[in-house]
Amino acid sequence: MTTLNNAFGMQYAPSAFTLRFGRRELLVTRDFRKRFYAVNPLIECDTGVEAGHVEVLLLRRWLLILSKAH
Repeated sequence: MTTLNNAFGMQYAPSAFTLRFGRRELLVTRDFRKRFYAVNPLIECDTGVEAGHVEVLLLRRWLLILSKAH
């Protein structure tokens, strides 16, 4: 079970913004979660906390969340 809610815990994240491309959304924010594994220094790709989401971590700092638009 995850401690994040359905909004990815964004109430704690600093200044996020969302871009919409047709039926897809891209959420860009600073990564605020503690990772318990070694992170690739350039780019890290993983499944999101919800089904159908992909998380891309750039330079260990910027988190891009790709999802379907609602």
